[in-house]
Amino acid sequence: TMLHSDQGCQYTSYAFQEAAHKKGIITSMSRRGNCFDNAVIESFHSSLKSEGFRTPKGVPLTFPIILENVQTYMYYYNYQRPLTKLAFHTPVEYRTAEG
Repeated sequence: TMLHSDQGCQYTSYAFQEAAHKKGIITSMSRRGNCFDNAVIESFHSSLKSEGFRTPKGVPLTFPIILENVQTYMYYYNYQRPLTKLAFHTPVEYRTAEG
């Protein structure tokens, strides 16, 4: 697993880096002062939040609900959702068409 973040103090702290290392997580950080390093993942997270978390009002987001929503959205995003930047193909269609 890789975790890409900015250079905020919570991510650069020794405690966080050690905890990530113990869990087998590789950390990656954007360059200082370069917000474009995170642009792609920030855009994806925005889509995930707005499209993948439409729960009825008042229903708490428990871990099982979050996990199910993320897994469902990842399938939808990769196999069903056409993307303009990929000539209206899904990521899987685009990758297999190039092969």
